[in-house]
Amino acid sequence: MFAIVRTGGKQYRVAAGDKIAVEKLPGEAGDKVALDDVLFAGADGKAAETKGLSVSAEIIAQERGDKIVVFKKKRRHNYRRKQGHRQSLTLLKILAVGKDKAPAAKKAAAKKEAAPKKADEKKAAAKKTEAKKAPAKKAEAKKAAPKKAAPKKAAAAKKPSAKKAPAKKAPAKKAAAKKKDS
Repeated sequence: MFAIVRTGGKQYRVAAGDKIAVEKLPGEAGDKVALDDVLFAGADGKAAETKGLSVSAEIIAQERGDKIVVFKKKRRHNYRRKQGHRQSLTLLKILAVGKDKAPAAKKAAAKKEAAPKKADEKKAAAKKTEAKKAPAKKAEAKKAAPKKAAPKKAAAAKKPSAKKAPAKKAPAKKAAAKKKDS
């Protein structure tokens, strides 16, 4: 069975076992992804019903595509612009084309996301307690540090020197040149 799936603004014809490169999808290598936007499906030359149909895939890798060079030029106007671009891609291996089995995959993904959130909350709480302790440590350090003499008075005594306008030497050279010519 094959299906035509839309993802990242493009359409792909896929079947079980195919490997495709699509626009970047969230996830890491080994994660399961369900492509639910199935436009057409068929098997043995016959069209199949697409309602409730899903394509399950596994992320192989997250990588970047080949570099594309965009060069613009307008002749006789000295106008040249060079720009490069590398698209972020996700490599997918199609596992199955069939009825919707995505809710199980989505639940597993939700569990994976919930665990890091709890860990992040614990880290944030630890940072807050450290931030409360930090001002007390700074105050102790200020009390313990010896006070230095005030060098500000010496700096205030020095005044910046007034800049003099540069002397005009060009007219003198021109006058000397005129005397030589005559």
